[in-house]
Amino acid sequence: MSVAIITGASKGLGEALARALAARGWDLVLDARDPVPLAEAAGLVSAHGTRVTALPGDVTDAAHRAELVAAAWRLGGVDLVVHNASALGAEPLVRLEELPLEGLRRALEVNVVAALGLVQEALPLLRSAPAGAVLVVSSDAAAEAYPTWGGYGASKAALDQLAAVLAVEEPGLRVWAVDPGDMATDLYAAAVPDDDDPRPEPARVVPAFLRLLDERPASGRYGAPALLEERR
Repeated sequence: MSVAIITGASKGLGEALARALAARGWDLVLDARDPVPLAEAAGLVSAHGTRVTALPGDVTDAAHRAELVAAAWRLGGVDLVVHNASALGAEPLVRLEELPLEGLRRALEVNVVAALGLVQEALPLLRSAPAGAVLVVSSDAAAEAYPTWGGYGASKAALDQLAAVLAVEEPGLRVWAVDPGDMATDLYAAAVPDDDDPRPEPARVVPAFLRLLDERPASGRYGAPALLEERR
């Protein structure tokens, strides 16, 4: 049975991906900071009959990351690490001249440092998995310059580079950075609360992530909209 660790799994894309993997028979270790929605999400995910361990905590905490990997080991190992947890740096987003440096540090800690820390903790189990993979959730803001998205975009650009280097250093693994595109999530609502344009639900982009797992293309950066379009 395959085992995945998914951070930021209490709602949005993390929860949608957890549901899809559970429907395929994956056992899961789920993380989020708020224990109440995490427990609710875990209950819905476990309805598929797979084993689900929900561990509330902060991914910037090394002890919590170790706990996530230990829980996966008890389920049989680690086949996939999904770093979906994200911090904006400011809510709502602001121009760089106003960006609190503590907010930027938080974005870097959550989006980059914690991602590497979790991968480091899980690497021995990933290397021994038949098809070990790391999937980090990127953003269009990592590659394009949008006003007010500077801190968040910088952290995601750093995450993309980290993933690219990891792929070179760990050729036995697949390492994918995926830009999911626009989605209707709490994160986006917190970033730009005045923008009420309709956006797809996270579940709509999950098939793009599943395609990567099914086809295992070369490590690299991918856009979910393009993956979905190519599948049609």
